[in-house]
Amino acid sequence: MRHLTLIRPALQPIVPRTFARTLITTPPRLLATPSGHTGPQHITPGPPKSPNPLQTGTQDAISAQKYPDYSTGPSAIDKASQLLFLTEIVRGMWVVFEQFFRPPYTIMYPFEKGPLSARFRGEHALRRYPNGEERCIACKLCEAICPAQAITIESEAREDGSRRTTRYGCMLTLQKDIDMTKCIYCGFCQEACPVDAIVETQNQEFSTETREELLYNKEKLLLNGDRAEAEIAANLQSEHALEDSMWEEDVHARYHGYKMYQDTLYNDPARNGVLSTCMR
Repeated sequence: MRHLTLIRPALQPIVPRTFARTLITTPPRLLATPSGHTGPQHITPGPPKSPNPLQTGTQDAISAQKYPDYSTGPSAIDKASQLLFLTEIVRGMWVVFEQFFRPPYTIMYPFEKGPLSARFRGEHALRRYPNGEERCIACKLCEAICPAQAITIESEAREDGSRRTTRYGCMLTLQKDIDMTKCIYCGFCQEACPVDAIVETQNQEFSTETREELLYNKEKLLLNGDRAEAEIAANLQSEHALEDSMWEEDVHARYHGYKMYQDTLYNDPARNGVLSTCMR
């Protein structure tokens, strides 16, 4: 009997079910003894006794298990129609049919180019005033805020002695101002500049063959700004309009006791005055 018990998993599919239950089963005396009993456990052969539903209060649960309610589900006609007419396959092919006649989403780049946001951060540039004067005042805020330490500025007095300006030599022996290989295009330099001198244009195609070409000096940055000044001015105007609308929404929200944006939106002294007036 014991050797039959050991080979029961192999003979279970072969031996008929009646013989498998009688001859190839573990004897009750060899069953594991539960904790708390010191002697062998005597098990009465036969199916386990189920509790009386009337005593346990599970008559409704047993009835629901034996006789499930199909009134809320699909009818037999619906199931038959899905099986015969293959409605699931037709529904899936209809999605493919809809996509088949739509225009393609891809474009033939670089001959075709998609739209760019006005706040897209690309190649850096230095701007000038309308009279040709350089905007940069060498405050070094962009150098201080750059998380990648890609900007290095050296300042000196101008020849006429009016104000400070930036000097060319600052980056190793190559005398560069911005190391584009370190830049992470976060836009912090543009946000920190008080005179909108350094900006990030929408130009994203400035790959080079050598690393030295990505070390920009002041002349290169001013050349980029002169080439894209009209585009830069339009983008900055739309960005300022967006900030003004955000500021108005936040002032209205703070007047009613809650805040929508951070306090950095109120760096302008004029905006701070309006905010203090509204919060009184």
